Amino acid sequence: MISAERDGRAADEPGLTRARDGDARAFTQLVAPLRRELHAHCYRMLGSSHDADDALQEALLRAWRGLPRFEGRSSLRSWLYTVSTRTCLDLVAGRNRRALPVDLGPASDRAVTDDPPVTDVAWLGPYPDAGLPDSPAAPHARYEQREAVELAFVAALQHLPGNQRAALLLFEVLGFSAAEIATMMVTSVTSVNSALARARRMVADKVPALSQQRTLRRLDDARLRRLVDGYATALENGDADALVALLTEDVTWSMPPMPHWYRGLDAVIDFAREVPLTRCGQWRHLPTAANGQPALACYLRRGADGPFLAWSVNVLTLRDDRISEVSSFVGAEHVTAFGLPSSLPAG
Repeated sequence: MISAERDGRAADEPGLTRARDGDARAFTQLVAPLRRELHAHCYRMLGSSHDADDALQEALLRAWRGLPRFEGRSSLRSWLYTVSTRTCLDLVAGRNRRALPVDLGPASDRAVTDDPPVTDVAWLGPYPDAGLPDSPAAPHARYEQREAVELAFVAALQHLPGNQRAALLLFEVLGFSAAEIATMMVTSVTSVNSALARARRMVADKVPALSQQRTLRRLDDARLRRLVDGYATALENGDADALVALLTEDVTWSMPPMPHWYRGLDAVIDFAREVPLTRCGQWRHLPTAANGQPALACYLRRGADGPFLAWSVNVLTLRDDRISEVSSFVGAEHVTAFGLPSSLPAG
């Protein structure tokens, strides 16, 4: 439970009186330390960094407008989570859930070389996790902050109704009590506990028992760097054999917004040989981190001259010291959302 002693009552927040009196700068200073974690919460709820931007902007606007009515019975942090959660629930109610190619149909056995993007699906997107702590957000939270943005976890959340999604995140990730959540969501404790039970069953069904954070802690930095560098080098050199050595037997590869995806070493390597290793052009990569996992920003040059243009963010899921899943989020907008350049020079 987030107590007054740990979280601080709103009446004790410096600058709150000035903000209530209409000082926009005081309000900005009050919410600044919380913006990163609130944005991550919106991403978990909505499955899109872009949607999280919009939701947080709307939530803070609602909070600013409602500040004179805020009585300070809870902390400012708790109140901002209430406003952010309700804002996200409003958005969830009016939109389709975010999906990955695996949600649309079975894996393809052979490479599909004319795979057009599907634009009428709301696709799950990657999340630039720089700045998120490794520790839980509260002493009683079950998940670490980075665990709770891992692809498998966020993808599982998208299968939950909005109320279950919110209850699970507020309880398991942020450490609020069932009573606090009931107040935040204007419902009963019984309803919150019911939503939690249903959500836990769904997530347990879809999320691996071993999180990526635990997997990464078992790898030393040098081994992880060799694995990521080896993947980038294999693509840049068009080396299928080097790529095979890095993958698990049951590896999967998907490329939203392309609908086809591949499972198993034979199918994945057939796709790799037919598409990224031969047909696309020349590759360059920049290492980054996404969803609490190792990732690469991929840049492509189709001709012999000119710069390499931002193409995708490839998020790698690991098992032991092999890659068990490649999620290639295609679109220059994903790369630039990580604060990375839209192109690389040819040199």
